[in-house]
Amino acid sequence: MVVEGRALRLARLDKVFYPATGFTKGQVIDYYRRVAPVLLPHLRNRPLTLKRYPQGATGPYFYEKRCPAYRPDWFRTEPVWSEGNQEDIDYCVVGDLPSLIWIANLAALELHPSLSFHDAVDQPTVVAFDLDPGPPAGLVECCRVALLLREIFQGLELESFPKTSGSKGLQVYLPLNTPADYDQTKSFARAAAELLEARHPELVVSQMKKSLRPGKVLVDWSQNDAHKTTVCVYSLRGRERPTVSTPVTWQELERAAGGGDAIGLVFESEAVLARTARLGDLFAQVLTLRQELPSRPGTGRDRAALHPSPARS
Repeated sequence: MVVEGRALRLARLDKVFYPATGFTKGQVIDYYRRVAPVLLPHLRNRPLTLKRYPQGATGPYFYEKRCPAYRPDWFRTEPVWSEGNQEDIDYCVVGDLPSLIWIANLAALELHPSLSFHDAVDQPTVVAFDLDPGPPAGLVECCRVALLLREIFQGLELESFPKTSGSKGLQVYLPLNTPADYDQTKSFARAAAELLEARHPELVVSQMKKSLRPGKVLVDWSQNDAHKTTVCVYSLRGRERPTVSTPVTWQELERAAGGGDAIGLVFESEAVLARTARLGDLFAQVLTLRQELPSRPGTGRDRAALHPSPARS
C-alpha cells in the first residue's frame, strides 16, 4: 500500500494476533492508522523502543531498542549513546504515518518511547508514576492511590494527568516541559512514593520487594531513568484482548474509587477510537504544560517533603 507517498509492503494481515477476540494483524495496523492523529505527537522526536510480538499478543515477545537494519531508507533514526554498549544505538524515531504503519507491520504491538527527546536525552519532559496493584488489590485501589497523588501535587500547585496502563494498573504523568534532569525527577518521584507509603501504609508500597506487595499498590518511581521507558499513551498492549493505554479523566477515577468498580476503565481499540473522536486527546497538555519541580522547601509540608535531592541507589 502507499501511505503519504511511501510504498509499504504489508504481510500476513489475516493472522490472528489476539485469539480471545479474533483481532488480526490487519486490525492492529488499522487501529494505529486511525489513532495516529492523537498518538504521533507523543512519539515525535523521542527514541522509541519496540516491544514485538511476532506470533501475536499471547506469544513470545522481545524488546528492540536498535532500529532494524532492514528499515526503509526514508525511515528516521537518531543515535543515542549507550553506556552499556559503549557505542551509539540508532533508535527508531516515529513522527509520521508511514513510519507508524511500518513498525506496526513488524508486530510492534507495544510502543515504549523515552521520557526525553532524542536531542536532550538527559532531560525528561515529565515525571512518570506507574501504579501496579498486588492482588487482591486491583484497578480500584490504583484509582484511590492516583487520587492521593493528585492531592499531593495540588498542594504544590502542580497539575497531573492519569492514564490506564492497558494492563493491570494506572499511570500518572506530571508534565514539566522545563529544564530538569533524571536525578531531580527520580528523587522527586521516590519522595512522593515514600510520602504516600508513610501516610497510607495499608494501601501503598514504594519498594519492589514482592513480599511487601500483596493487597497494596506499588508506586513505581524507578521508571524515571534515562535507560527506562513507559508504554506510550494510545499504545496497544500484549494482553488477551486488544486493550489500550488510555488517558482518563480524574472524574472517571473518582467514580471508580467511590463506587468500588473500575470495569469502565478498561478500554479496547474501538472504544479508544470512539473516545478520541468524542473527547480529543485528553493527554495533549502533557506535551505543552510548563511546570517546574519545587527547587527548595516552601511553606507547605508537601513542598518540604518532596524537595528533590540526589537519587539514592
